[in-house]
Amino acid sequence: MKPVIGLIPLYDDEKESYWMLPGYMKVLEKCGALPIMLPLTDDRDELEQCMELCDGILLTGGHDVGPEVYGETATNACGIPCRLRDQMESYLLHGALERDMPVFGICRGVQFLNAALGGTLYQDLPTEYESTVEHHMAAPYDREAHKVEILPGTILAAILGEGIHSVNSYHHQAIRDLAPGVTLMAVSEDGLSEAIGVPDKKFVMGVQWHPEFSYESNAESRKLVQAFVDACT
Repeated sequence: MKPVIGLIPLYDDEKESYWMLPGYMKVLEKCGALPIMLPLTDDRDELEQCMELCDGILLTGGHDVGPEVYGETATNACGIPCRLRDQMESYLLHGALERDMPVFGICRGVQFLNAALGGTLYQDLPTEYESTVEHHMAAPYDREAHKVEILPGTILAAILGEGIHSVNSYHHQAIRDLAPGVTLMAVSEDGLSEAIGVPDKKFVMGVQWHPEFSYESNAESRKLVQAFVDACT
């Protein structure tokens, strides 16, 4: 049986609809998993059943994380959050941690992982963090935007190797203060936290870049998702 990976749905405010980028599902399929998009809900009974059905949870990209998650108020540059999604992800994340269920966060996913565990975020990099590094690249998104340094002794180093690696990048929020108890695993050229993990768990980590955009052209993107799928098996 293939491991079942539950994906957090993306929400379109204007159309009031759920949707999903195919790359999230396609790369999981290529790595041997069965991806399913979960319902957007804060109903605890439904979320408990979702966790019973799934072998792992993928925290996808999407809306800005609501600043109330990390104890702040929104600035003018912060996007409109999806509070139902924040509530859903918080319940699933803490439930997964209790069960030692694998969790992988991508872009918003790594930001939410950090915020939900007690860290903070930059609400808008262009207005809050001076840098010449391209963090919000234009299409196509399967190419290099900047470099990151993967730190030695981390789970990410065990998967991809320590040192300098090329990544794509498409975000305007980012990790500011690390959450207590998380491990910093990668740093961008301008000093931003690019990947974190939760020690002593089977596989709980997130990256700021986008393997779902680059898995066809970048072997490291596939290798990273494969490690997540293998942990769910």
